[in-house]
Amino acid sequence: MPALRRLGRTGAFWASASVLALVLWSSGAPSVLYPIYAQKWDLSPAVITLVFAAYQLALIVVLPLFGNLSDQFGRRLVMIWGVALIAASAITFAIAPNVTFLFVGRVLQGAGSGLAMGAATASLVENNTTGNARFASSLATVSTAAGLTLALVFSGVFARFIPMPLFWSYILLLGLTITAGIALALTPHDHPSQTRRWRPQPLRLAPGLRLSFSIATLSVSLAYCVGAIFLSLGAHMIGQFTHTTNAATVGVLLGCSSAAIGATGLLLARIRPLVSVLVGTLLTLVSLALMAAAATFGTIGLFLAWCLVGGVAYSFAFTGGLGVINQATTVHHRGTTLSLLYLIAYVLQAATAIGMGALATAGTLGAAISVASAVIAGLCLVSLVLIILGARTRRSAAR
Repeated sequence: MPALRRLGRTGAFWASASVLALVLWSSGAPSVLYPIYAQKWDLSPAVITLVFAAYQLALIVVLPLFGNLSDQFGRRLVMIWGVALIAASAITFAIAPNVTFLFVGRVLQGAGSGLAMGAATASLVENNTTGNARFASSLATVSTAAGLTLALVFSGVFARFIPMPLFWSYILLLGLTITAGIALALTPHDHPSQTRRWRPQPLRLAPGLRLSFSIATLSVSLAYCVGAIFLSLGAHMIGQFTHTTNAATVGVLLGCSSAAIGATGLLLARIRPLVSVLVGTLLTLVSLALMAAAATFGTIGLFLAWCLVGGVAYSFAFTGGLGVINQATTVHHRGTTLSLLYLIAYVLQAATAIGMGALATAGTLGAAISVASAVIAGLCLVSLVLIILGARTRRSAAR
């Protein structure tokens, strides 16, 4: 069946990029709609953040058990499985009659993303034909940002102008999953030539990766923790502190953040990964200060500044983290190592969302923002220490 292979290696590269975009689209699709669900079913911030975190909790289960699947069966097949689960999640959200279906939909999204994300990231690295090793990490950032931006903007527009936005937003997502599945079906098979019988295995680091892995994982985790605030409570924050009820405005504001991620990602292909991690860490501190100011003064301008700076910080931190780990790993361990990185990042992201939801329900949203800012700032300081250690290690190795 030669027609199924006509896209070639370049086609596999871009199909993998589309899968990363799809993963973030599915993750962000409910974000602007959470206030509608909350009003419709009288849901508290704690319940909303638990729905959000069900995605990460599913990933936490899937990644340790199946993180090595793509190393064993090939990136293409595992991405197809992941896309199929995301399609099932879109159907679940579209027909949801109560909050239980939201939890099921988020679990399906998380399971699909857990399978697809590590495989797609590894496929980008292995099918990169540009001659620039950093381009794969940069494109991963751009792809995820594009998917998230479009999800937020379309959801906001649908909520404002389209009847039944809780249905049509997910029908659009379902159409995208079908398109991505067709693209993957047209790429070459990449099943490893030598395999052994698969079984779940603990995610372990290859020797000599501890420092590089720590720097990369903490950098990606910083991006994900800030992203958790945007995606789980960002719409509530903008609505409560600026007193706006326009879902399209909320969607555009949150979309500006992910657009900033993508625009910045286009510029990062030539920046050394460790430098990108450093800049991302420093900008994360700035974004936390802007978030606190926006919550205090409640102006659209400050929220826009928070979204833009937070997006730029995310791009530097995420791209730099992936660049560090992609440089340090070999093809035989890349899928497993990336899955372990994503596992830790998603654990911290889930903890951020659930913690903020609990604090906002028990106290105030402002208090939850203050606590989250302090904790993430502490992670930034740890990241700076690791960056210094990494730079010293590189200088010593170069002598």
